[in-house]
Amino acid sequence: MGTEPAIVVEDRKELTYLLCQAAELEHGLMCEYLYAAFSLKSAAGPGLRDDQLAAVERWRRVIFAIAGEEMLHWAVVQNLLTAVGSAPYVSRPHMPHQAGGYPPGVQLRLLPFGEAALRHFVYLERPEGVERADAEGFEPAGPPPPPMGPEEIVPRGQDFATQGHLYRSVERGFARLADKLGEDRLFIGPTFHQADETAFSWPDLRPITGLEGANRALERIVEQGEGATGDWAAAHYGRFLAVLGEYLTVRQQDPGFEPAYPVVAAGMRAVEGIEPDVYITDPVTGGCSDLFNAVYELVLQMIARYFAFGHETPGQRQVLARAAVGLMFGAIKPLGLLLAGLPVGPGQPGVTAGANFQLPYRASFLLPHRRSAWLRFAERLDELAAFAADLHPPAGADVVAAVSGTLGRTASDLMSRVEAV
Repeated sequence: MGTEPAIVVEDRKELTYLLCQAAELEHGLMCEYLYAAFSLKSAAGPGLRDDQLAAVERWRRVIFAIAGEEMLHWAVVQNLLTAVGSAPYVSRPHMPHQAGGYPPGVQLRLLPFGEAALRHFVYLERPEGVERADAEGFEPAGPPPPPMGPEEIVPRGQDFATQGHLYRSVERGFARLADKLGEDRLFIGPTFHQADETAFSWPDLRPITGLEGANRALERIVEQGEGATGDWAAAHYGRFLAVLGEYLTVRQQDPGFEPAYPVVAAGMRAVEGIEPDVYITDPVTGGCSDLFNAVYELVLQMIARYFAFGHETPGQRQVLARAAVGLMFGAIKPLGLLLAGLPVGPGQPGVTAGANFQLPYRASFLLPHRRSAWLRFAERLDELAAFAADLHPPAGADVVAAVSGTLGRTASDLMSRVEAV
């Protein structure tokens, strides 16, 4: 890999641009990892024997745990953005994304669990100085962007090879601007708009008020992803590498081993001119896919509200955090697991849909007024609960019914906290 290319950070605008890129990447990786974890089968059948189930469930737990840590990193980046006076950034490029705004060697795509996905994950999480090739189909597209020049005033992307490279450059940017502006002028965002460990039960999450806290947060992200220098066994890189090794061993012993459903990143419709590679034509699968994506969008709106709130009390913000996390476990996870086994449609025999994490737009997710925001959250939850109640998939009807109940209860909880006019 050689020496990491320089990334120049001369002003706050470029620093926040790079932090928004980091937020996009954490968000995109979270989707990639969850998609792979959802794709794993939960019961024995063709390609998966009873005695192989324990290994498959262990791999799923590893990937879910790493996805959870990516969510923590995403929250830390939101704290960093708030600390320097910016808004939270919860949007991202549409999936599947081929490096348009990123360096040519950084590409994201939804893949089912398997050798290609695991090699791609290992590549993305590799430590500084480790030479690895990305999985097949992820060839770099175009030349890398050059560092910014001192005469440039408009922020833009610069070249980085790994997440660690980006975060090390952001850390140097913080140091540069703290020296240039002074810490008091750099860290101008209020601490009460940031998340702490009480919000999402992450001990590593704490408000950032100065350079020491920013450095500690950035170093923790890098350590969890690629590991401390020379010690990466417990980091994302090492854990994915171990799963890859175990998977290849099982495949060698049993060439017919197929632990994942044949999922494709299928969608119901184009969004902002971006067409899905495969269209869902089964109406019930399409309804479940739309339900998944609508809940996912609502969770993003709630998280944006949590970080950019107006007049909520600490207790009300905790309710928002609890509602968002509850929807992740009570709706996103069960629907993601269900979609991995649902058919795309008669034109695609033997292929299943998977959860495509499609967003309806890339605009801001902020709702600026407290009472109207909470009313909209509750209203949307009620709409989605009713929509789910009308879905009757031939497999997984109990899952959808439980999701409907979760949505309805969450709506009632939020609505009970909206004051009358």
